[in-house]
Amino acid sequence: MAEVRDFSKYAEKINRADSQDTSERGTSYKERIRSHKLIVFFRTIVIVATIALLTVVIYVSWRDKEYSEATYTKGAPITNGADARVVSLNGHIVQYSKDGVSCLDAGGQALWNQTYEMQSPIARTCGDAIAIGDYNGHNIYVNNVSGALGEVDTNLPIRDFCVSSQGVVAAVLDGKDVTWIYLYDAQGNTLANFKTTMKDSGYPISISISPNGELVCVSYLYPREGSVMTSVSFFNFGSVGQNSIDNFASSYDYPGVVVPYVQFMTTDKAFAVSDDRMMFYTGSEKPVIQVENFTGDDEVRSVYFNDSYVGLVYANSTDEGAYRLQVYNTSGSLVLTTYFDMEYSEIIFTNKQIVIYNEDEFLLKDMNGHIKYEGVFKEPVRTVVPTTTMSKFILVTRTSADTMILK
Repeated sequence: MAEVRDFSKYAEKINRADSQDTSERGTSYKERIRSHKLIVFFRTIVIVATIALLTVVIYVSWRDKEYSEATYTKGAPITNGADARVVSLNGHIVQYSKDGVSCLDAGGQALWNQTYEMQSPIARTCGDAIAIGDYNGHNIYVNNVSGALGEVDTNLPIRDFCVSSQGVVAAVLDGKDVTWIYLYDAQGNTLANFKTTMKDSGYPISISISPNGELVCVSYLYPREGSVMTSVSFFNFGSVGQNSIDNFASSYDYPGVVVPYVQFMTTDKAFAVSDDRMMFYTGSEKPVIQVENFTGDDEVRSVYFNDSYVGLVYANSTDEGAYRLQVYNTSGSLVLTTYFDMEYSEIIFTNKQIVIYNEDEFLLKDMNGHIKYEGVFKEPVRTVVPTTTMSKFILVTRTSADTMILK
């Protein structure tokens, strides 16, 4: 009788072996997938980190680059009279005098011109807008880089004024017994007005309007108990201020202090400069004091600003330089103290750089105070116009608008 063998046990062992082998192959395959993904992930991290590092190195090298020479390209011929003043307007060139105002592009090509008659023309700018007013007269002409926006007839002598980026004008006007503050649109329509008297609120010695035209800051000076006092007051002409008397928003008093300069940097940042301190305010509706920096007894010679920085220039009595420039950011923090010897006509903050110049000399510093370039112009320069390129500047002379490129 033939032996009958039980193959079921062998089949079970084979099945277990096959199952184990399949499981091992599956686990091994999954591990290889996981390992591949990890390799790709870490390789991507290394590549991204390398690119980021190279980008930072290139940017820092570009930002901190020092220049050894300047090349000049002659621009279109221009004419400006001996009494004409030249200002930069958002990359454009504006010339104004007693007889009229004209706007040129960066290449010196005329874009528009407007004639008028003034005795003492004053220019105020904001963004693309410029207003030309006649001190002690009653006309203000409002323009932007595209052309005329309108004319304001104040009917009262102009003592001071300012303009927003949309062309809204805030003007301090001299009445017989009171001083008026009027708000006009670019076409000369009255938007609001309120009066001030020395007895009640003081005399307005400085005024500024926010770029969006909704806030007005006024510095009032008035006598108090044998001394003086200054109030820095804010008025809101937007929807928030409609329910307030005279559109009043907020005010801050400074006993025994004169505050001759107030200025908006942005729609919600403003600052004020006195003889011993600097105040920063914040808020787009009811501005509040942000910080008050005491600057000491040194006299402030000049104030320069853009939407990111404020610079105060002092005479300096040390060997570090004839002048000291202290730079603050919008938070009111001192970010730089630097020195220079040049007799300056203007200081410009642009592209995180500081331009200091007069008609013969040019000095460029970075925001760490390091000198990036210093040199002498080929011919006398009336105005330097920055461009979006850090190393490129437009130089307005009496005969042309030239291009200077630093290398």
